[in-house]
Amino acid sequence: MKSSGVQLAIVAAAVALVAVATVVQGRWTERWAPISRDEVIAAARLLEERFPTTFGEWEAERELASDPKELEAAGAVGHISRLYRNNRTKARVSAFVVCALPYDASAHTPDRCYPGAGFTIGESEHRVKVKYGEGREAEALTGTFAKAGQTLRIFWSYGVASDAAGGQLDWIAPQLPRITLSGEPSVYKLYAIADQTRIGTSQSMVECEGFISQLAPALDAALARSDDPAAASPPPAEPGGSPQPAATDAAAAD
Repeated sequence: MKSSGVQLAIVAAAVALVAVATVVQGRWTERWAPISRDEVIAAARLLEERFPTTFGEWEAERELASDPKELEAAGAVGHISRLYRNNRTKARVSAFVVCALPYDASAHTPDRCYPGAGFTIGESEHRVKVKYGEGREAEALTGTFAKAGQTLRIFWSYGVASDAAGGQLDWIAPQLPRITLSGEPSVYKLYAIADQTRIGTSQSMVECEGFISQLAPALDAALARSDDPAAASPPPAEPGGSPQPAATDAAAAD
């Protein structure tokens, strides 16, 4: 009898564990989360129509190509892929930004997609904090990826709606993004990419941090605007290509 009781307890515990895992997985994948597709579409539209082409010392130089298959893998509902140039230092940083559901945004990260495109991981990812605005900080992960004699410095971060009023975004880099981001109505994921081969390790860090520190408040202001966003629509991105080669191209020669 005692043996039967132990067996029943084990079976009950196993069933409970499976149930908990199923619930957690369902929330991570947004199957059961109360997320409206309309909210994600609205956020994606704002991203594509209002993402600034000039801010601080940075000015958009051109649109970069994006591979539809890569966008699909990233779960992108909307995206920006654009090369920027610093008017003072002449450095170039490319921005690849997607708007997606939390599960999709957290699944497709550089440490997974770049090795798949033939890059090797150089400097392992680590977390940094970038100060901007009035006492605010953006968290980001950064690391390097190398291929064919070229090393790319990549910063990546997740933008989520802030508790503050006015449409601001909080930029975070959680250790477990699928858990942290679960339940958000939409997520913006930003890659800021510089060619470290050309400008060196220290300068690539400075340029990417400067890019994020000037972009974050400009994007907050753009998303909070009450005017017609269609008036500020950027030119459409070129079809074809791949985000990885485009990132390399983003650090093209001066």
